[in-house]
Amino acid sequence: MFSSFIPPRQVKIGDAAAFVGTTPRAIRHYHEIGLVPEPVRGGDDRRRYGYEAMIRLLWIRKMADAGVALDDIRDAFADTPSAGADSDDGIAGILERLEETLLAQEAELRRQRTAVQRMRTEGSRMGLLSGVVTSRLKSLPEGSLRQADLDSLLVTERIFGPLGAAVQATRFIALATHPALREESDRVDAAEEALDDTVAVDDPRVARVAAERHAFEMALQAAIEDSGLAESDDALLDSWDLSHPATADEGAAGQSSGGGQGTMSAFEAIGKMPYDFSPARLRCMELAEELAAHQSTAS
Repeated sequence: MFSSFIPPRQVKIGDAAAFVGTTPRAIRHYHEIGLVPEPVRGGDDRRRYGYEAMIRLLWIRKMADAGVALDDIRDAFADTPSAGADSDDGIAGILERLEETLLAQEAELRRQRTAVQRMRTEGSRMGLLSGVVTSRLKSLPEGSLRQADLDSLLVTERIFGPLGAAVQATRFIALATHPALREESDRVDAAEEALDDTVAVDDPRVARVAAERHAFEMALQAAIEDSGLAESDDALLDSWDLSHPATADEGAAGQSSGGGQGTMSAFEAIGKMPYDFSPARLRCMELAEELAAHQSTAS
C-alpha cells in the first residue's frame, strides 16, 4: 500500500456492495430481515459501513454462495460471537441440513437428466412417461401410437402409477398391431362421443352403443389373449412385485411422475380429473359395465 493512500473510515452502500460482490438492494434486504444491523447514517442521511460491517457482509456473501439460506445465516450469526470466530458450532447443524438438501437436489437432477435423455432417445413425449411404460411400447412401429393414446397413458400413470399405465399399454399395443380393431375402436369412440347433451339417457342409441362397446372390449381382450400380450402382463406384474414390495402407500397416484407432485389416493385423483361426459354417455358407460359384469358372472 502506498504511504500516501489513506483508506476511508466508512464507505457508502454502493461502495460496500461493489466490494462485497452484491447489490445495494441485497444489502437493504439484509437490514430488513435483521441479518445486518442498520448502520448509522451520515450527515447526508446515507448509510455508512465500517470495517466490522464489511467483514459481516463478506461472510454473508460467502455463505450465501455456498447455498445457505439467509434465515439460516441470520441464525448462525445469532449463535456465534462474530462471523470470524473459531467456533462454528452454531452453523454445524445448518450445514448438515444443507448437505442433505444438496444431495436430494443432485438426485432430482439425475432423475431429470434421465427423463430428458429418454425423451431425446424416444423422439417424442412418450419419453416423458415412466421407463416401465416406454419399454413396453418400444417394439411398436413409429407413428403407430396416437397422441390420444399417450394422453390416456399419461393420465393413467398419474392416477394408478407406472404399473397401471404399463398394463394399459397392452391395450394400445393390441390396437396398433390389429388394424381392424383400431378401426372398430374409432367407430365405437365416435358413437360414444355422439351421445352428447341433446341425447336423452333413455334414448335407444345409449343401450345400442353400450352393447357395441361391450362387444368391442370382448374382441380386444380376445386379441390380447391370442397374441400373448396377457402373458407379458403376468410377467410384468410378477417382476414388479419382486422389485417393488408392497407398502402402506401402495395404490397412491403420482409415485413416478416427478418430484414436487404430491401423492394422493387413486380415488382422490380420479375425482380431480375432469371429463366432459353427458348424462347419456355416462349411462352408456354404466350399461357397458353391467354387460361386462354379467358376462363375467356367466362365465
